[in-house]
Amino acid sequence: MTPDSLQRPASPPESAPARRPPKLAIALGALALLAAVALIARGAPEDSGKPESSQAAASGAPPSGPAHAKAAGSTGHGEPERAREKAPRFNGTTCWENLEEFNDKVTLATFREWAAPLLASKDPLVRDYLIARLAELIGDDEGRAQEVLAWTREASPAEFKLLIAGIRESKALSKLSSQLTSLGLDERIDVGRRAGYLDELQRMPRLEQAALDKLSAFAKDPAAGEAGWVTTRAIGRVMQEDYKKTGNAKPYLDKLLTIGTESTDEHIRYLALEMEMHAEAPLDAKSTERLAKILATEGSEEVRQVVAHDLSLAEDKTKVLEIYAKAFEVEKDICVRWALFRFAARAAGKDALPVMANMAMTDPRFQRNYQDFERLYASGIVDFDRIWFGLPDDNPHGCLDRHPD
Repeated sequence: MTPDSLQRPASPPESAPARRPPKLAIALGALALLAAVALIARGAPEDSGKPESSQAAASGAPPSGPAHAKAAGSTGHGEPERAREKAPRFNGTTCWENLEEFNDKVTLATFREWAAPLLASKDPLVRDYLIARLAELIGDDEGRAQEVLAWTREASPAEFKLLIAGIRESKALSKLSSQLTSLGLDERIDVGRRAGYLDELQRMPRLEQAALDKLSAFAKDPAAGEAGWVTTRAIGRVMQEDYKKTGNAKPYLDKLLTIGTESTDEHIRYLALEMEMHAEAPLDAKSTERLAKILATEGSEEVRQVVAHDLSLAEDKTKVLEIYAKAFEVEKDICVRWALFRFAARAAGKDALPVMANMAMTDPRFQRNYQDFERLYASGIVDFDRIWFGLPDDNPHGCLDRHPD
């Protein structure tokens, strides 16, 4: 049984008007159309043509700190306060017509002030625009990405999601692996926010060994909770991508097997072992032995079924058939037995038929299943997927959900 699984151009200098990508132009066009409809419906206000009527000092204190002062000062020639644009106070009826001005004048230093009233509109199109604009302002600049990441520590939940999404869409995300790891493991930060940082790690091109050590230790910590689950998924997803590029899944797989063995949370153990199914990385002798031990000691029937699937990827087909046969003899759950039976065929193909025949003798409920497999192999089919889809019933024991093996 398997569960549910898995280039933007550099931004211009802040002092220059931003060149809108096609996606942004389309979004602004749609917003302008909605604004026009709204104006016709309510009648244009007398001062709608006056840009100064839509601007006022932003509520709340402006951002402070060295990074902000430097960014603000760089837009003027010795007069940073006069050069800096005041953040308009947008409202629900005029925010549409001010997006154009926002796009042209906002800088990274003023983004939070200017974005706050727009974000407060809770309009999904506006939020998508803000994410895209922030990603443009960050570009591939690691320093800017770190500055925005620092803002997330004290941002409101809605702003946190916006800022994280902007970083995610920027080209600088891959440069923040160590910072995201540190924030995600910082016990001074609330667990929900830490889970948000750790979730972004799944988009990294790779994880260094030192980070893997820290992340796996955290994932199996009983106190990690949901953040531990998110961390486990991140390790598994990076493994999938790194394995495609390098052909080496071992550093990640070792940690996932450790989590799958030592975590006290059944859901986390299940997920850790499930990730190998999706990566489909061949298992060496050591990994095969570790999984065999889990199969023999794991208390959850669901987890044992995942382990049976994982073992079908073992390089030593003879060894894995021995493991399946031994496990079948002592297994009491019919669904785990069904997993051992069918994945024996996935592991060794036609060579598994003698082992499967013995299983059917041990448990007569599998005799008809054996006959179906034997008939299909006799017809000349060797590919397991074709064998599987050729079965008259792929769920004869009522064990499977709607997801294919």
